[in-house]
Amino acid sequence: MPLTSFLGLIALVILAAGLTLLVALNLGVPVSVIAILAMLGSLALGMKQWR
Repeated sequence: MPLTSFLGLIALVILAAGLTLLVALNLGVPVSVIAILAMLGSLALGMKQWR
C-alpha cells in the first residue's frame, strides 16, 4: 500500500472518530457513557483475539 493511501486512511479514521464524538456530545450523551462503551468495545476485540 502506498504511503499516501495509508496516511489518507489514518486521516479518515481520525476524522470519523472526531465526528462521532462531536455528534454524541451534541446529542447529550455523557462522556462517561462514551468511555464505558469504548472500553467494552476494546474488551470485545481483545477477547476475540484470544480465540
